[in-house]
Amino acid sequence: MLTGAALLLGLVMLLHGQIPNRIGSLGSLVETFLPWFGLFVPVLAAGALWRRSASAVVALVLPVTVWLSLFGGLLGDKSEPGGDLTVATHNVGAGNPDPVGTARDLVASGVDVLALEEITEEDRGVYEKELAGAYPYHTVQGTVGLWSRLPLSDTRPVDIATDYGPLANTKPADVQLAGNRALRTTVATDRGPLVVYVAHLGSVRLTPRDGFWTDSRDRNAQALGKVLAADRSERVMLLGDLNGTLDDRALAGITAQLHSAQDAAGDGFGFSWPAKFPVARIDQILVRGVQPTGSWVLPATGSDHLPVAAGVSW
Repeated sequence: MLTGAALLLGLVMLLHGQIPNRIGSLGSLVETFLPWFGLFVPVLAAGALWRRSASAVVALVLPVTVWLSLFGGLLGDKSEPGGDLTVATHNVGAGNPDPVGTARDLVASGVDVLALEEITEEDRGVYEKELAGAYPYHTVQGTVGLWSRLPLSDTRPVDIATDYGPLANTKPADVQLAGNRALRTTVATDRGPLVVYVAHLGSVRLTPRDGFWTDSRDRNAQALGKVLAADRSERVMLLGDLNGTLDDRALAGITAQLHSAQDAAGDGFGFSWPAKFPVARIDQILVRGVQPTGSWVLPATGSDHLPVAAGVSW
């Protein structure tokens, strides 16, 4: 039994991409928590030693090898000294009890460019007031915004299919903008323009009836992937809450265009949600045309997400 369990564990991690999503998005659910499957290895190892099962010990070579091939590269600090620009992104949380404190904590991080998601109409003025001193340039497009020490230009909302169906285009423009969840702008740096996207993809839910419900997230991800594929800018950055890990196949259209700052220059997994006990990195900093020099998680604020930050160089 232990031998079979070890082999099954290894095969699930090795062939996770073959697990179908047709029923309850099971494949995406497995991929969301894929790093945690490694915790079964010491449990099975203890059982194998207790039972003195040589075959189970040998079988554990498969899951250990697969896990290390998938995630071993994330272990250890890959940061480099220096960097031309620092950025951060934070889902500040619609139910944040302390937006003032959150804004001040983010200013204290000292980053050059700051993206916020889930900005409510009630809290928008708070963030604009508290961040104004450190960030003279900013834009808010619906529920997402960007604050910068450097000038911004060519700013516009991005359609990621938040509204869909036959009545989507019948909504007034101001109503559509109020619920907007993505933007594009250009940051003027000393090294040239940097195109920055800020996005907050739809929420996911785990329920007994529907399983892992990801419909709105997947629709948004597909739309954003098409936008990124059409953008021929040399240097592009995506900051935001993607409501999914980069192992999740639903984000393939995005990860095919950009690569992760955490994977390239972070230390560990950089889990960002939930803030009290992070188990997944769903807040992302993805880049193209610039080189990440560091990636880290900032201290908790009043949100249920942790802020994440990165440094990049040209």
